This record gives sequence, C-alpha cells and structure tokens, in this order.
Amino acid sequence: MLSRFAISLVSLLFDGLAFGMILFLISIGMSITMGVMRVVNLAHCSFAMAGGYMTFMLVTQAQLPYAVAVPLAVIGTMLLGALLERTVYSWIYVQSELGQVLMTIGLTFVMIATANAMFGSTIQDIPVPGALRGTYQLGAIGLPVYRLFLIAVSCACALVIWYVLDRTQVGAKLRAAVDNAKMAGCIGMNVKAFFAVTFAIGCGFAGLGGALGADMFPLEPFYALNYLVLVLIVVSVGGLGSIKGTLIAALVLGMIDTLGRYFLPEAGGLVIYMATLVMLLVRPQGLFGRQTA
Repeated sequence: MLSRFAISLVSLLFDGLAFGMILFLISIGMSITMGVMRVVNLAHCSFAMAGGYMTFMLVTQAQLPYAVAVPLAVIGTMLLGALLERTVYSWIYVQSELGQVLMTIGLTFVMIATANAMFGSTIQDIPVPGALRGTYQLGAIGLPVYRLFLIAVSCACALVIWYVLDRTQVGAKLRAAVDNAKMAGCIGMNVKAFFAVTFAIGCGFAGLGGALGADMFPLEPFYALNYLVLVLIVVSVGGLGSIKGTLIAALVLGMIDTLGRYFLPEAGGLVIYMATLVMLLVRPQGLFGRQTA
C-alpha cells in the first residue's frame, strides 16, 4: 500500500508532466523559429492564445464537436501565421535583433487588444467532451483522463516533429536553407516558401498547445504576455532549434515548477527562475544548443 505522501507525490509528478508537455507544444514553434530561422519572435504566445480562442468560438458558438474544433483551430492558427509571415514577418526578418524584439512585442500588444475587444477581459473556459473527463484509477492513484490525453497528444507531436526534421528530405532541405540560404537558393530551393511553411507549422503547434492547455494556461487577453517568460525559459534552457532539448527542458521545468509551488508555496514562481539561472550558468548555450565561438 502506498502512503499518502507517495500518492500525493505521484499525482504532483503527473501534473508536472502534463504541464511540461503543454509547455513543450507551445515552446517548440518558438525554438524552431529562433534557432532554425534565426528570428526573434516574442509574439509567439499570441498564436497559442489565438488557437485557444478559435477553439472556444468553434465549440461554444459554432457548436462543433471538440474533436473537430481543435484541428480547425490549429489550421486557422497556421493560416494566421502564414498571413502574418508574408506581410509583417517578411519585413521583420531583415531587421536587427532589437528591431525584431520591438516589432514582435508590438504585434503582441495588437493581438492582446484584439482579443480583449472580441472576448472581453474575463477568463474563457473551453468545454471538453465527457469522454475526457473524470479520472483513470491506477491502483490507489487517480489520474485525470484529460491530462493523460494531453500527454499522449504531446508525445505524438514530438515524435512527428523529430521524424520530419531529422529523418526526411524536407527536414534536410530546411536545415540546408538555414545553414546557407544563398547556396540553397542557387540549387533551386524556394527558401522563402520553406521558411513560410515552417513558421506556419510552428504557429500551428502553439495553437494546439493553447487549445489543449486552457485548463492549465487560462485563456484571457493577456495570455500572450503572461506565459511568454515561461516559453522563453524553456527555449533558452533547451537550446535554440533543439527538439530534444526543448522537450527535456519543458519536462524538467514543468516538474520543478509544480513541485516548487507545492512544497514552497511562499516562494511562488521563484523556484523555476532559480533553477533556470543555475542551468544557464552551467550550460549558457542550453542543454542541447550549439557551442558558439
């Protein structure tokens, strides 16, 4: 028989795992755009917010089933990302890093104001189907079914991203375009199209994280700023452009934050920031980031 402490600890670790997997879904797009495409995109969490609000509208107003609303919201977020990439970001690419920071944070405030005008300042809940409610009993431990679903979806997404980038011709072409865009263009690759598709897919994963993680990341207009620091921490600790690094960083930091808030509630979010400081002092380029000269 497990003690009450052991049961509580397992439940906490499970919650930390689910929290970390949602962090991964939202963060992986930023890791790709910053590490692979070399663009500072501080508006990335705005696309997670957009995916959440689209899901909310499709479920509550259009009365679509949850299983239909979430994929449609992801597609909608990708289309929004593609539109902004061809209009706003194509101009941001050529700016300095400071210019990219200023423009993308400005875009964040525009999207916050838009969300506030459309949905108000209150937190919106996304109803989930009955099949994803309740708990799955594993002995003496009750595991929320919805969080099991989140973990399964996030793991599947991680495998798909890793396979495409590391094991397919498309991934090889993208890495070649990043390493030497001019040479890639000379051999016939449409570098702009590759970057546009990559950016849109990154936005889609953020939208998926925003749609699925609304119970842990409450959906409200300042979503885009409230969770930006957490996403930046995951990307920095994991290493820019590293899928494995982003996944491990999200899981470790999710566990640390969950356990820290439970055992040291008076410290609030200080624990995760101290852990980040230590990790970056030891590995300034991140867990799996490239060494720089």
